[in-house]
Amino acid sequence: MNMSEVTVGLLLGGISKEREISLQSGKAIYNALLELGYNVILIDPALGKNQHNSIEKYFTATIENHSKEKFLETFSVEMFKYIEVVFIGLHGTLGEDGVVQSLLDLLGKPYVGSDAISSAISMDKMISKILMEKNGVNVPKGFLVKKNHFEFEMVKKRIEIEFSFPIIVKPSDQGSTIGLTVCNKIDEIESAINLAFSVSSSVLIEEFIKGREFTVGFLGETILPVLEIIPEHGLYDYDAKYNSDKTQFIVPADISKQVAENMQNQAKLAFQALGNRDYSRADFILTEDGKTYCLEVNTLPGMTSHSLVPKMAESIGIDFPQLIDKLINFAVNR
Repeated sequence: MNMSEVTVGLLLGGISKEREISLQSGKAIYNALLELGYNVILIDPALGKNQHNSIEKYFTATIENHSKEKFLETFSVEMFKYIEVVFIGLHGTLGEDGVVQSLLDLLGKPYVGSDAISSAISMDKMISKILMEKNGVNVPKGFLVKKNHFEFEMVKKRIEIEFSFPIIVKPSDQGSTIGLTVCNKIDEIESAINLAFSVSSSVLIEEFIKGREFTVGFLGETILPVLEIIPEHGLYDYDAKYNSDKTQFIVPADISKQVAENMQNQAKLAFQALGNRDYSRADFILTEDGKTYCLEVNTLPGMTSHSLVPKMAESIGIDFPQLIDKLINFAVNR
């Protein structure tokens, strides 16, 4: 494939809570695409039809007013007229939940990553948990709470019956640990649920699994080496993911071959259960007694300097531009 003859539409920014992370991913992807020789058209769905007139603004300008209507008008035939393949650099709601994928399907434009159904299923932490468990993946136990359809006292009672503290309270359809709280006592539940409801209409109450944190990605047909995450203060939260330089990443992880292979097999089962394609990432906890729990699957993993799939790919000799090139080729040749 002659790269200079292929025009890539790079979607970045958007209107989710993860907009800033998307801009970081977008800049890294953009630079790699230029290095590879592709023609690139930047599109920020938050801008609608009035896209920026300079490249730099896509990575630096703030968006004060955005709407779903403006987001939708971005996906006009005219906007995508000269684009042959789309790299989705969006994160979070209206990015990795199947909405953008559906719009691109309607436009007839091939795109990098999982299709609309797989994206929607994987983004919903409760549905994906059920599907993974049904397909042999070990997951933490949990239950769902819907906004305006629950009572705090009933939720607290169920927690006291089914769980021991600490527990996790998090939105069922957000990433980057946005809205997540680790609760150590029953009095913290109500504020944690309210925080999660501030960014989602569905909240997942889940047992807290204590152990070491790992992640496994795949690229095409290749299951990547296991990577261990060692955050400075114990929890791989938003700050540890995107801001801290003290989080350690070890790849291949310092674990036995048997444990690594088991985790990779669990990841493969998870990806297959959710119908993922091109690339994805499954996050795990390994307990002291050797049990592996899959926490969730991310269908549009970050592509920042702190991101994990690029680190795993690099450990088997695939640098960042090569990674981006492989992903483009998956979509083009589909």
